[in-house]
Amino acid sequence: MPEQEVIMTSATIKPARSGGGGYAAGRGFGMVIFAAVLLAVIGFFNLLDGIAAIANSHIFIGNAHYVVGDLRAWGWVMTIFGAVQLLAVFGVWTGNQLARWFAVAVVGLNAIGQMFFIPAYPFWSLLIIAADVVALWGLCAYGSRENLGVA
Repeated sequence: MPEQEVIMTSATIKPARSGGGGYAAGRGFGMVIFAAVLLAVIGFFNLLDGIAAIANSHIFIGNAHYVVGDLRAWGWVMTIFGAVQLLAVFGVWTGNQLARWFAVAVVGLNAIGQMFFIPAYPFWSLLIIAADVVALWGLCAYGSRENLGVA
């Protein structure tokens, strides 16, 4: 019977990656799309909140005290934020890196703006701030060129 030679080595062999696990090329694309859709929802809600505040709707807390301005002033701010966020969404959906960073800035500013809107609608403002944080995470953590597989 012929002898078989056994070779022992300390080298490990890594299995080939298939679509799941790790940061394979293009993996972050789904999270960026999720963040953009979330940004679109936030922008739409900001438009509705802003229009309602401008019209002095009764859904907001009456006689609330604001740091700067009144309910109508913050209604205009939220309307503008909503429109700008919706514009940023289209840029993110096209894969433009500049639009992604613009969206990051707009979402960050919206979170700060919602803090000033808390006297008018506290629970809703805190909910929008939480959604802003999730959108920021998705845009920042997964939107880089390396994660999207862009050369």
